[in-house]
Amino acid sequence: MAVQRTLSIIKPDAVGKNVIGDIIRRFEENGLSVIGTRMTHLSAEQAGRFYAVHKERPFYQDLCDFMSSGPILAMALEGKNAVALNRQLMGATNPKEAEAGTIRADHADSIDANAVHGSDSQENAAIEISFFFADLDLHSRG
Repeated sequence: MAVQRTLSIIKPDAVGKNVIGDIIRRFEENGLSVIGTRMTHLSAEQAGRFYAVHKERPFYQDLCDFMSSGPILAMALEGKNAVALNRQLMGATNPKEAEAGTIRADHADSIDANAVHGSDSQENAAIEISFFFADLDLHSRG
């Protein structure tokens, strides 16, 4: 398993619940290192650019509205098999289908307010990380 980087976003619902520390703890306890963080409040335009891949999907506008509704915490994570591991820790998109003990099972309210975002591939991880971070903002700790 190669060391990879991935993006995780703690979404406005989870930031509002003050569960940032618990989510980061889960990443670190499972072998992912936080190598960059940025708290920001996306504008609707920025959310639209970030989620442009979903522009033709029926949920796109609701997603952009939600992601621009409050602060988020964007994180670059690094570790062995980071993309798959992050997705495993997050759980299913729909928290009702998420395995017990996953972030979404424990912290998400709905399929829309589902606490976290994670890159779905190494290629998208690189694109998504560069949306929030410059290379000088990332600091490997391994």
